Amino acid sequence: MKSLLPSLKLALFLLISILFIYGVIMARNFLFPITFGVLFAYLLLPIAKFLELNGFPRILANVLVILLALIVLGLIFFLFYQQLALMFENLGSLKESANRNIESFQQQIQDLLGLSDNRLEDFLKAEVNRFFSSGSSGIGQIFSSTTGTAFRILILPVYVFLFLYYRTKFAYFILKMIKKKNKPVAIKILRDISTVAERYMGGVFIVVLILCIINSSGLLILGVDYAILLGIISAFFNFIPYFGTLMGGAVPLLFVLLTDPDPLHMGLKVLIMFIIVQFTENNILTPNIVGGNVNINPFFIIIGLVVGSMIWGIPGMLVIVPFLAIARIIFINIESLNHYAFLLGPRGTQKHSINFRKIKKKLSGSKKK
Repeated sequence: MKSLLPSLKLALFLLISILFIYGVIMARNFLFPITFGVLFAYLLLPIAKFLELNGFPRILANVLVILLALIVLGLIFFLFYQQLALMFENLGSLKESANRNIESFQQQIQDLLGLSDNRLEDFLKAEVNRFFSSGSSGIGQIFSSTTGTAFRILILPVYVFLFLYYRTKFAYFILKMIKKKNKPVAIKILRDISTVAERYMGGVFIVVLILCIINSSGLLILGVDYAILLGIISAFFNFIPYFGTLMGGAVPLLFVLLTDPDPLHMGLKVLIMFIIVQFTENNILTPNIVGGNVNINPFFIIIGLVVGSMIWGIPGMLVIVPFLAIARIIFINIESLNHYAFLLGPRGTQKHSINFRKIKKKLSGSKKK
């Protein structure tokens, strides 16, 4: 009987995990606005605290920070909507340009490889026509889907206000459930979670705002049509770690290749621009603004992104990293779970890493020899 206990425990753990994941998937439309409400509350918490310390009542401080956030987002949306409306007006000419460029690409491939199969051209043209159609398919479907999502997240400001207003009540509730001897550890966990979440959300949001300006300015200088629209879209992909810059840069690159009169030349310039932007974001912006607040190794970030996308799609990819960071904080402060914190963290591979300090040390050692 004792030999069966480990197997029963494993089976029970797997069953509970499967039921939990199934419940999270089924309740996604209910849960992800709440999840985003928590994260946005942490984003606005430093400003709310500052106002409260300067004599503002909590209700007024919360209302003011939410209004400020809505104004900033409203300005971004206004710029986005202006360019989107202009694009809708020119869908016909964009479709013609895309079909013309596809024909040109197909002809160049035929000349280079000696192929005369037009199936690829027909397939790409069909996809372009479907995408640029203004009816119930293509962009119309994308816009209606986005609008449906927007209606579901209209309750976000309410959630943010309530989380900001009741934040101390939630903390006291958690502490009341904890035994007295464990309360110091619980207090430390809550403080560490608050610190990491505030710094991560604030840092990422600042990086994305800076990239909105950099991307839009760069595309304007290059002469790309709808530069502000494409710059904002590509910047917002950076909420997704590692893959965000690549996914964001692919949007204007694909647009240029399909619609620009000189697609290869302009596409090369856009590609070079986003390589520079990625280097700047990875080596200057993110290290100095976001810093090492998350401290999750890349392997588990990538695994988390894949799992998050399987469960919640893009919203899952957006929220998974801060929740991995929260899990690591819990594991660090509970001794019996320290080994999980080690597994999630970056420690243990420092001697194999490559950084500027090691390269400089290696080069200085070579010069001395």
